[in-house]
Amino acid sequence: MLSDLMIVAGRVLTILPLFLAIALFMGRRAMGEVPIFDFLVIITLASVVGADVANPDVSHIPTVTALLLIAILQKVVSHLKLSHRKFNKLINFSPTTVVYEGVILHKHLKKVGFSIENLLQMLRDKGIFDLQEVHIAIIEANGALSVLKTPDKQLVTLGNLNMTSSLLPLSFPVIMEGNIQTKVLASRNLNKQWLWTELEKQGIVEIQEVFFASVNLQNELHLSRYQDQQSQAPMMDD
Repeated sequence: MLSDLMIVAGRVLTILPLFLAIALFMGRRAMGEVPIFDFLVIITLASVVGADVANPDVSHIPTVTALLLIAILQKVVSHLKLSHRKFNKLINFSPTTVVYEGVILHKHLKKVGFSIENLLQMLRDKGIFDLQEVHIAIIEANGALSVLKTPDKQLVTLGNLNMTSSLLPLSFPVIMEGNIQTKVLASRNLNKQWLWTELEKQGIVEIQEVFFASVNLQNELHLSRYQDQQSQAPMMDD
């Protein structure tokens, strides 16, 4: 029996770190709205308890031992995360800036494993339909998106001034990763010739220079280049 308990302890101390390494490799999109290590602990506890409850052949004492060891390990890791910032950074994702001053930072977006479609959907969930409203957007450690709007969108609204406008803050993607969205252009009664004229005004000579571009209801073009300076965005994991 003692040898079985030692095997259980060895499994807990080896499998969870391996599980953590795999989860970090998979990326934050695979995680839930909880810290990654806690997420893994919850899954492991559920698996251990489920096996014990559903399978009468599973010995109960090793299961109890495993649960206690997992709980103790979780407490130890939580203490280390609070007392050692480097350790916390090692086992967690860092917040990553993906939009700065209305420009998508494509290298940062690629780093966190999100596509343009993912980002635009998350912005829409925040009630943002135009990138120019965004001062900074950050993908948090748990995969959630935090957004700070530009000052003019935060402090003063038309409602505050008892004013109305027929123009909504809405934009449509016309270039995504260097590919022109011809159907979107057509829906706005625009064409490639118009698009190239607007691109040339902003110094673009090749479509491959553009990571993302959108047009608003006033047919104003807003774009994010592949060569935009990533270093201009503030880092969140100093």
